[in-house]
Amino acid sequence: MSAPVPSEKYRIDKWLFAARFFKTRSLAAEAIERGRVHINGARIKPSKTLSVGDRLDIRIGPYHYQVEVLALSNKRGPATTAQKLYHETDESRQARAELAEKLKAQPHFEGKGRPTKRVRRALEKFTSSE
Repeated sequence: MSAPVPSEKYRIDKWLFAARFFKTRSLAAEAIERGRVHINGARIKPSKTLSVGDRLDIRIGPYHYQVEVLALSNKRGPATTAQKLYHETDESRQARAELAEKLKAQPHFEGKGRPTKRVRRALEKFTSSE
């Protein structure tokens, strides 16, 4: 008589990596430790097991994702497969789109880093000619 095979456990940090929210598992674990990921409104640890139907709140930079877990996986695959692991709420998707538009509308510096010596001298000449 064989013993039943225990079901595989799906850690939240591995799932976030497999669902392509973070580039590495260590980044996912760090975000969880810093309180940027909540399951069903509660703060968690990276070793927390995940189940289908859980609602996740994920903050990555200025963006906020609200997703529901549809499937479980520990392996990172193509983006099309990763998108089948969760469903993002319409409110979350809309809020992220609005925030992206606001960030695009903000003025930003078009230069390519530090000015060269030639540009710096031209600026000094221009400002000192008053």
